[in-house]
Amino acid sequence: APQDVLGGAMRLSAALPYLPIGVNVAVVDPGVGSARRAVALRCAGGPILVGPDNGLLWPAASGCGGILEAVEISASRFRLEPVSATFHGRDIFAPVGAHLAAGRSLAEAGAALDPRELVRLELPPARVENGVVAATVLLVDRFGNLQLNCRDGALPLSDAVQVNGQAARHGRMFSDAEPGELVVYADAAGFLAVAVNQGRAAERLGLEPGDELEIRSVSDHARHPQTSLPPH
Repeated sequence: APQDVLGGAMRLSAALPYLPIGVNVAVVDPGVGSARRAVALRCAGGPILVGPDNGLLWPAASGCGGILEAVEISASRFRLEPVSATFHGRDIFAPVGAHLAAGRSLAEAGAALDPRELVRLELPPARVENGVVAATVLLVDRFGNLQLNCRDGALPLSDAVQVNGQAARHGRMFSDAEPGELVVYADAAGFLAVAVNQGRAAERLGLEPGDELEIRSVSDHARHPQTSLPPH
């Protein structure tokens, strides 16, 4: 979605393992024209990532084993001239990515940059306290499904659960719930997610990215010590 850096970062990170190793240009750039850097990164797994230094590239680069080389490309000799203040996707990122895909090196594309200086996009951990999971919505997809900030299997959930007080099923697929019923499941990227079978969970629950929700196992009355769960 426009301006949704987190959503773009999660989609890039989820898609990258299925793409051929090469040059990947990603642009979600609400800071276009500002002092934010434009960068190209070579990852340990082989891919090159090109885009704004606003955290968009960070989860994908981390998932590839880290960053081996980084350059600042705002003044790259491969950019188009004149450079628009509001369209760096056309004037900087795409042409630099094209030259890199054609075999030019990162050193030719820009000035060396210490990877430790890059903007990081850190995801808040989900929390478990007294049998209640407090999770943050990372993504709302076009079906209205909610991707949460924790992996499936990290949470002790029973088959019957509540999501923000509403009855739901914990299952493997949408049809594990009745039509119109909420279902908590593992999405295609392995994250815990909430959907409505043949409906839209975002509208049912009134949630959007950045909002927090609570999931409670209905049949689990045991008290669990407070813990923090990593999002990956």
